[in-house]
Amino acid sequence: MPYEIRFTKTAFKDTAKLSPKLKQKLKEILLKQVAEEPYSGKKLIGDLTGFFSVRLSYNDRIVYSVDEKKKTIYIHRARTHYGE
Repeated sequence: MPYEIRFTKTAFKDTAKLSPKLKQKLKEILLKQVAEEPYSGKKLIGDLTGFFSVRLSYNDRIVYSVDEKKKTIYIHRARTHYGE
């Protein structure tokens, strides 16, 4: 059973800044990859330990965490982690 996906306020603002093509790609990645296999993303370390990342474009990443008890994935960022 797929996980529920929720966006933080920051991630919601990030998605508003994406091109239509990247918005579609984000939707496909979230529904076909992340919701089905939440631990398939790259495990992050350091300050972001416990978070996962999936590449959206060359510069942009989807950063998310998984709440196993609620079967929910929280999207924290959906844009670049480089300077904006």
